[in-house]
Amino acid sequence: WEDESQLQDQFLTRKGFAFNADKPGMMEQQADLFKSALKTVDVTFQNLDSSEISITDVSHYYDSDPTKVVQGLRDDKKKPMALMADTTTANAQVRTLSETVRLDARTKLLNPKFYEGMLSTGYEGVREITKRLRNTMGWSATAGDVDNFVFEDANSVFIEDPAMQQRLLDTNPNAFRDMVTTFLEANGRGYWDTSEENIERLQELYAEVEDRIEG
Repeated sequence: WEDESQLQDQFLTRKGFAFNADKPGMMEQQADLFKSALKTVDVTFQNLDSSEISITDVSHYYDSDPTKVVQGLRDDKKKPMALMADTTTANAQVRTLSETVRLDARTKLLNPKFYEGMLSTGYEGVREITKRLRNTMGWSATAGDVDNFVFEDANSVFIEDPAMQQRLLDTNPNAFRDMVTTFLEANGRGYWDTSEENIERLQELYAEVEDRIEG
């Protein structure tokens, strides 16, 4: 995708269907009706109901998030409040989306117990770490609720440490290349503000990994 408008148009196209009372059991494209309803939204809401699948395990959660879609449709262009209910335990809680993303990052992507556990599984573990970083960026694209520190700390963990770099490269060079690409893309799309030194390191790493893969 070139810009966020493509993602927003896709959301409206794929989800703008409604049942027609005159045609029982049939759904029809009702994009205009859908847009008119969305432009009055003040709060967006999703439910997290599985402790096995978090908001960065799969793309389903962020690609179903309408936060920026609503913002673009509202006459005042005001961003709606985005909430996420955590019903994975008996003590259900409702948090803001930004709080939920922070919690997820600290307990998974940036948690040594998580990423060391993934690395211990080998090839697939590196792919899982990269996928989680990629899905975190997805929340930046659809909701804009990822704090800068998430990317900055992830860069410190996986890129700045030469020993970690080598582990990732040796275990799964293709996934490591995708990780480096994701960091560069996050910066290029304006989701991550970081130093020129970090960007230059990532660009050099990309070239090195590409050479390694191409042989």
